[in-house]
Amino acid sequence: MDLVCRDKTCDTLVFVEVKSRRSLAFGAPGEAVTREKQKLIARGALAWLDLLGHPPIHFRFDIVEIVMEADTPEFHLIKDAFKLPEPYQY
Repeated sequence: MDLVCRDKTCDTLVFVEVKSRRSLAFGAPGEAVTREKQKLIARGALAWLDLLGHPPIHFRFDIVEIVMEADTPEFHLIKDAFKLPEPYQY
């Protein structure tokens, strides 16, 4: 997990994974967030929530994709990219 943010529009804590690629030759950057990576991110998010004292708050997992094919990088936000994977619960 690269960033922890708050979406004030819906009072949601957002755990963000940032992935970048120089091209799309091997797929979109977000495709690198495998099931195992999702579990690792989820464990980090649950540890963060534990440090906060288990607040009654909504949270989600987003992915920011960065593709640097041209001189100007392109950014793409995937909101709610995945749910809390099994067997994790909150």
